[in-house]
Amino acid sequence: MLKENKREEITKNIEKREALVEQVADGIWRIGVELPQNPLRELNSYLIKGKENGRDLLIDTGFRREECREALFAGLRALGSSPERLDILLTHLHSDHTGLAREAAGTDSHIYISGTDLAILKDGFTPERPLRLAEQFRAGGFPEDEMKKTQALNPAVRYKLDQVDDRFVPIEAGWKYTVGDYTLEMISVPGHTPGNAMFWAKKQGIMFTGDHILFDISPNITSWLESEDSLGDYLDSLRLARKYPVRLALPGHRKTGDYAARIEALLAHHERRLAETEALLAEHPGMTAYETAGKMRWKIRAASWEEFPPSQKWFAVGECMAHLDYLRLRGRIRREMDGEVWRWFTVTAKYC
Repeated sequence: MLKENKREEITKNIEKREALVEQVADGIWRIGVELPQNPLRELNSYLIKGKENGRDLLIDTGFRREECREALFAGLRALGSSPERLDILLTHLHSDHTGLAREAAGTDSHIYISGTDLAILKDGFTPERPLRLAEQFRAGGFPEDEMKKTQALNPAVRYKLDQVDDRFVPIEAGWKYTVGDYTLEMISVPGHTPGNAMFWAKKQGIMFTGDHILFDISPNITSWLESEDSLGDYLDSLRLARKYPVRLALPGHRKTGDYAARIEALLAHHERRLAETEALLAEHPGMTAYETAGKMRWKIRAASWEEFPPSQKWFAVGECMAHLDYLRLRGRIRREMDGEVWRWFTVTAKYC
């Protein structure tokens, strides 16, 4: 809970800021939460209004930094809501979705998130997790000096949730919550995170897709300590998502689009990425994940791999590792330990 003087400071800043609020369906509003110096640009935070004198539901919150805080609270104020009448629903654990959860929640609020992602959030406050994560990327060939720079600048680390308290409630697939005219059901779609979720309003045909399905950018699918095959999980989750007759998809970032067509496009995108990864190893056997990522094609404003922003390089290597794991687990490539790093080969290539 926020101290009173902090709330007063936030209130003063909110009053100076014009809220970016857009109604997207009956009783549902999108609050555009600015993500400064971030290629995602904004988080789509959704407010579902409850019945008169009832509780409202806020889906996702933004980074724990001042610009996000001002935008979110300005939107809540413009819509006549406040922490005291809010419950919070988090699609997944990433900091741009969870960072302000505690501040947006009132004393008697509940903050709902999948049990899997909640466990990882809690683990993130231990000293061991960063060490294990660094070891994983070190084995992927990520240079030590670049790793230190990346971790120092990574907004996911700098602006993350400050702690987990007893208002956090773990939920699982099939969990339901009713607010206003909507009943949302949790759909488990691991991949983007191990406990990633979408929320389905069956009666209205509305799906809150979080970062599982984005329409003009591809969700980052990275290698996770908790999952041996995060890309395989993601592709299976996309196939599961096909069965829902979605009329309106509300994503975590950017604009909406054709739900069914986007699922097919994302499946095709990863097939191309897998083929590209396999072809690169055939041409350059023995590369590390870091070296492989440096030769992959990325849609980013950087002239070369050396000019990649540090945090984007971290995401790229993580995504490359997820594709390498997928291919290895299906017998299409193999790896050999060379000192402290894994080197990757097609199944027929020899290590020299």
